[in-house]
Amino acid sequence: EPRRLFIEKSYMQSERLRQLLQDISTITRMDEASQLIERENVDIHAIVQDIIAEVALRPADKRMRINCNFDRELPIFGNANLLTSIFRNLTENAIAYSGGRDIFINLTKETPEEYVFSFADNGIGIDSQHLSHIFERFYRVDKGRSRKIGGTGLGLSIVKNGVNFHKGQISAKSSPGKGVTFFFTLKKKL
Repeated sequence: EPRRLFIEKSYMQSERLRQLLQDISTITRMDEASQLIERENVDIHAIVQDIIAEVALRPADKRMRINCNFDRELPIFGNANLLTSIFRNLTENAIAYSGGRDIFINLTKETPEEYVFSFADNGIGIDSQHLSHIFERFYRVDKGRSRKIGGTGLGLSIVKNGVNFHKGQISAKSSPGKGVTFFFTLKKKL
């Protein structure tokens, strides 16, 4: 029925807009008022476990298996929302665009000052011409597909800003057919 279709389309549009505004406000807050952003004791393990539980409840075509190599508290003094958005946005991207079956979240190194993580999928990978641009705002690897899926083009920019806010660095490597791996560090105390 045309009316229902119109309502559904309108809802999708408003959802996309809501997401965009939320993403933009997150980035703006980080750019302009990082000293005002709240800091508290957060557990990265709990964040990842919540995301694993959420993803497991989704329909089969909207989920991937998430494998995590740490099973203990990883305390960090930082911002809970930004830390969650790092892991959530990387997960959402892998599910939406990688075409892979698995996500691997690994703690690869820990020092008294910082954690070092890798976040990988076993999907189609990203072409090298795009790799250096993926953290730019609104950059899309596949413009047509992104619009259909409904991303805002800000997810990886937020990830990068979230990592930078926690005094870390992030990079990505990929080869076609072998998926994408993100490497990032997070300081334990701000």
